Amino acid sequence: MYSKKSRWKKGLAISTLVLIAGVWIIFGKGIGAPVLGGESYEELRVFAEALSLVQKTYVEETKTTDLVYGAIKGMLSELDPHTSFMEPAAYKEMQVDTKGEFGGLGIQISIKDKKLVVIAPIEDTPAWDAGIKAGDHIFKIDKELTRDLTLTTAVEKMRGPKGTKVILTIMREGEKDPLEFTITRDIIKVKSIKHKMLEGHIGYIRLTQFQERSAEDMKDALDDLEKQEMKSLILDLRNNSLILDLRNNPGGLLKVSVQVAELFIKEGKLIVSVKGRDDDKEEYLSAATKAREDYPIVVLVNEGSASASEIVAGALKDWERGVVLGTQTFGKGSVQTVFSLSDGSGMRLTTAKYYTPKGISIQNTGITPDILVKPGQKGDGKEGKFIREKDLKKHLGNETAPIEEEEQKEGPKKDEGPEALPPPVESEEQDIQLQRAIDLLKGWQIFKGIVPPQS
Repeated sequence: MYSKKSRWKKGLAISTLVLIAGVWIIFGKGIGAPVLGGESYEELRVFAEALSLVQKTYVEETKTTDLVYGAIKGMLSELDPHTSFMEPAAYKEMQVDTKGEFGGLGIQISIKDKKLVVIAPIEDTPAWDAGIKAGDHIFKIDKELTRDLTLTTAVEKMRGPKGTKVILTIMREGEKDPLEFTITRDIIKVKSIKHKMLEGHIGYIRLTQFQERSAEDMKDALDDLEKQEMKSLILDLRNNSLILDLRNNPGGLLKVSVQVAELFIKEGKLIVSVKGRDDDKEEYLSAATKAREDYPIVVLVNEGSASASEIVAGALKDWERGVVLGTQTFGKGSVQTVFSLSDGSGMRLTTAKYYTPKGISIQNTGITPDILVKPGQKGDGKEGKFIREKDLKKHLGNETAPIEEEEQKEGPKKDEGPEALPPPVESEEQDIQLQRAIDLLKGWQIFKGIVPPQS
């Protein structure tokens, strides 16, 4: 689906999936037996001595696994904010999220004010059918209070094999007594693509995350939109136009970002390049033989558009294939390799930076929209403040940005979390950015009809 022009001696890959998923590829097995020598060996001896002292003399009995995992997390915390350790359950969860399919209930959840809250039930899932609603406070899972549960633990308790049951006790606004739901788990397929037709023969596609099937689903969505246009007797695809919505898309698989971009960029053109520590460079070129080059595209982005989203937006912008509209993107231009370790745990390790077709790193700076459109103001009359890459502690620098654009290396001490993302818009009519995109494409269609072509 995509081709590479490689000058690397070592493979690269990419990942991270909490607030900012990043651009990533699962690298597979770990690096094998570690080779240590000299200074590294001596320092590991100190670690072994410390571990032994804790095991023998600490006031309470300890688990070696917990101590080792804690030590790895501490080591990686000295690096950039996207390098991290995943215990076996978390690593497995990441792999499930990548595939977009799991056994569970179909609920998007978050923790707000120390409460486990439903963001939204996924349509046509067991949770949706049972009547779970956005804003519900999940008070208990199988009679166990959720007050002290982490988000990961809560997800683990609700997921499980198809056909098994789980009991949710819900506190709902307007209801005096708790509500109890017994829900049977099913296979949940999380769709990363949503599409529909808007007024004026404008296609709309929302891409929420770059999963394994996202490029194929995008292709199917484009085919469906084009067929709808042909049913309207508009046979010339040049009369079509498309809005590609990447807002609040945290990223995903690198190869999928290339596959999505090449749907609109003709064969042989550079989509993204990647450089590691030794300045070895790998280039990803479009392999599309039937790229859709005829109709105009508006790409919607905001502060929550990161990594793989920025790769697609950057490629379409650099090749002047689409107009980028919205606000400055997150600015995550680093590459994480995901290694699986021998006990089933995993590690994300930042191994490189990526660059747009024009050789620009977006690290800390993000993609600058062609047309700046803010989403509007919050209810208190103030514009929202959202965390970007430059705000994270120990973020990497950007060697391609002018000095004045580079922020302080040490950003504010803020944690990543759902509150860092701009809130979703309630309706199309209230979506200022979407309405501006529609107006822009309508204007293009009008001017195309009244301005004579150049001879």
